[in-house]
Amino acid sequence: MEWLQNSLPIIWVAVGVALLLVLNMKFKLNGALALLIAAIFVGIMNGLSLPEVVDTIKKGLGGTLGSLTLIIGFGAVLGKLMVDSGAAQRVASTLLNKFGVKNVQWAILLVGAIFGVSVFYEVAFIILAPLVISIAVEAKTPYLRLGVTMVAAATMAHSIFPPQPGPVALISAYGADMGMVYLLGLVVVIPAVICSGIIFPKLMKNVDRPVPPLLKKTKEFTDDEMPGFAVSLIVPLIPAIIITAATILNFFIKKDSTAYQIINFFGSAEISMMVAVLIAIYVFGIRVGRTMPEIMKSFSGAIEGIAMIIFIVGAGGAFKQIILDSGVGDYIAKMMEHTSISPLIMAWFITALIRLATGTGVVSAITAAGIVGPLMHQFDVNPALMVLATAAGSNTITHVNDASFWLFKEYFNLSIKDTLKSWGLLLFINSIVGLAIVLILDIFI
Repeated sequence: MEWLQNSLPIIWVAVGVALLLVLNMKFKLNGALALLIAAIFVGIMNGLSLPEVVDTIKKGLGGTLGSLTLIIGFGAVLGKLMVDSGAAQRVASTLLNKFGVKNVQWAILLVGAIFGVSVFYEVAFIILAPLVISIAVEAKTPYLRLGVTMVAAATMAHSIFPPQPGPVALISAYGADMGMVYLLGLVVVIPAVICSGIIFPKLMKNVDRPVPPLLKKTKEFTDDEMPGFAVSLIVPLIPAIIITAATILNFFIKKDSTAYQIINFFGSAEISMMVAVLIAIYVFGIRVGRTMPEIMKSFSGAIEGIAMIIFIVGAGGAFKQIILDSGVGDYIAKMMEHTSISPLIMAWFITALIRLATGTGVVSAITAAGIVGPLMHQFDVNPALMVLATAAGSNTITHVNDASFWLFKEYFNLSIKDTLKSWGLLLFINSIVGLAIVLILDIFI
């Protein structure tokens, strides 16, 4: 009876998720409204007072939108300017010419990994999505296959490599060497993204879908009308360049200096995205002969196109916060404290459970590290492998409580079922293969 009482937080979350799926899939209720109803239900059933439910929803929605609204908005504008100016078509046609239709997945894999390491995942996704769809249109290939390839590389690289916040926190918690994490991380990432980004998309069925309305090309551009390849690729990379440069410069300047404040102001995801948009307005607008009203039409069209996405992502953040405040993560942590299984498997399993329950990769990784980290002196295991096992767990399958799930679903215009079969499975493959490689490395290291 005591076990049942202790398990109630997880049980009510499971019921809440089931309620959300019924509202959305059976009754066709809008995703944002279904998420909010499910969040209120879970909060009440887990003992939060009505005022606490309201405060938690506001906290989750505000926290998520506070960090993502500008990123999603500016990213959508950048993508729309690229589509409407022919820059996306230029990148697509050039990559196809260089790699060929058969090998274009490898090009997307490489670009996805670069963005995954360099910028926040949401930035990488929003910038790369229109490029992927343009390449798919040019190659006459289902865009969902190439979208899975891009996301597989971006999510795995984002989970494993510094300077992303999750890996940095894990390196500190486990006392690992950053160089070893990079070196062994490559050994883990390469087979994982090949399995999830190259092999898995080839096995996917029912992938022929119409191009999402936001990303449809308004016209077919001639070679003379399109911007050059270099500028078409560099402009969307501006946020990655600025953020990476800021990270490197931070090692050489004092935290309380004016230079530090300026560098980190421009090195924030939001400001670096705004800088990229301003440059894109000139390069993909004024420079190619478009008038300012025409450019602003693209700008407003992009924002209108992702308004519902932003609302749904915010509601997903509210649901996530309700789950966090209900103590689900703490329950899972206590459940796994006293176990004799391999520390690598334990770290992965705790992280995967918390990620599945809360929908937040960084939170799940840091929580697991807080449980396992203090026990490191008892384990005969390389700290870098502990970082990689935990990181692989943080990249496991997610569902309706993850804002990135809804970003993928809404941007690619998918149903919940199809999102689980694509987004969910690619993350699961990433995570399982990543853990398997870590366990193999543990035999030799």
